[in-house]
Amino acid sequence: MARNEETVREGFWKKMTRVAGKIPFAEEAAAAWYCARDPETPMRVKATLLAALAYFVMPADFIPDFVAVFGFTDDATVLMAALGLVSSHMKPRHRKAAREALGLPPAAGEK
Repeated sequence: MARNEETVREGFWKKMTRVAGKIPFAEEAAAAWYCARDPETPMRVKATLLAALAYFVMPADFIPDFVAVFGFTDDATVLMAALGLVSSHMKPRHRKAAREALGLPPAAGEK
């Protein structure tokens, strides 16, 4: 888990800055980042999210990101599977922070 945490800490926002407008799961990835950094998030949830986010950050993966259309398919699949496992731990504050960090307008009903 420590290696994944370091990989994510060092590379997540660098990569997100480059690709956020190109991937449909940017908001979910950012919310996962905030959830993984939350001290109230259980350790097993953090470990799951950090593993998925580390896969997203890693420059070499199953389908290279530069491959048109399909490049982020494996990243999205890994992240969505992880989120499916831990979705009950994703709080509105994580989603709000993600939207703010990405410069997105507040969600409906959000202040």
